[in-house]
Order: sequence, then structure tokens, then C-alpha cells
Amino acid sequence: MSGRKSYKYINDFLFFVLIPDESMGKDAYLYCSGINIDRFLPITRGRHRPMSNPAIRGLQLVNVGVRALALANGATPMTLQGSECPGVDISRDSWSVERLLIKNAPGSLPDEIIRYCALELLKKIDKAIMLGAILPDKFLEADGLQLFIEAMCAKYGS
Repeated sequence: MSGRKSYKYINDFLFFVLIPDESMGKDAYLYCSGINIDRFLPITRGRHRPMSNPAIRGLQLVNVGVRALALANGATPMTLQGSECPGVDISRDSWSVERLLIKNAPGSLPDEIIRYCALELLKKIDKAIMLGAILPDKFLEADGLQLFIEAMCAKYGS
């Protein structure tokens, strides 16, 4: 059994999860990320062209950043197909999910990835839909970020 822990940042809008994957090496993690398209609709509806949802695009851009973080820390990110993420229920609503295998990850990388993702996703979405919202400049726990996004949906919802 692995002595390494899983890292989970989950709320009703999004998730970022890193799970040790011993089958792929001693320092390998399965990284899963996702956004609930339905929950983001109040702030994205009508603010984009067909097939260019800003929340989905934001997730894709954040994952490019995760790859860059992994590489900068000497790890190797690899794209994985599928939408399965152990411990995350995406059976309700419409979710966009991305997965990576990260090999040779130093011990500090999972925390760094979670913090990066939580801070950057809303910045990417806000930039795409040009709300000009005042966004958190410090890390919020998953429940706190959910409350913040709910307030954004109430304020900017179309």
C-alpha cells in the first residue's frame, strides 16, 4: 500500500484531484480535473460562441499550466483518455473532465498544483467572458470557492 496521500479539491462547480498511482511508478499521480458545465451556465450563457464554452476553455488552459508546472519541477505529464476519476461523482449534470498521468512528481508538486488550479481557473474564465470581476487573490478552500462562484453566478447571471 502506498504511503503517499491523495489530494482532493472538490465542490459542486469543479474538482482537482491527484491520486497516487503505484502501478505507473513510485512517484506517479493520476491528475483529474473537471468543471460542472451546468453550474457555470449563469455566468457563461450568452457570453461565447457555439462550441467555445469559457469554463471548458478555462479548464483546458489551467491544465496546460499544470503540465508546465510538472515539467518545471522535473516531472513528466502524460495525457490520458477517459473521464473516470476515482472518488469523484460526475454522474449528475454535464461535466468536462481532463486527466493526466504525472510521473516522477516531487513531494511538493501535488500541493502546488491544487493551489495553482484553484487560483487560476476563475481568472481564465473571467478573462474569456470579460466580466471584470474582482477575483480572490489568495487560495480559498473548496467550500469557500464554491460560495464565491455562487455569488458570481447571482451577480452576473444572465
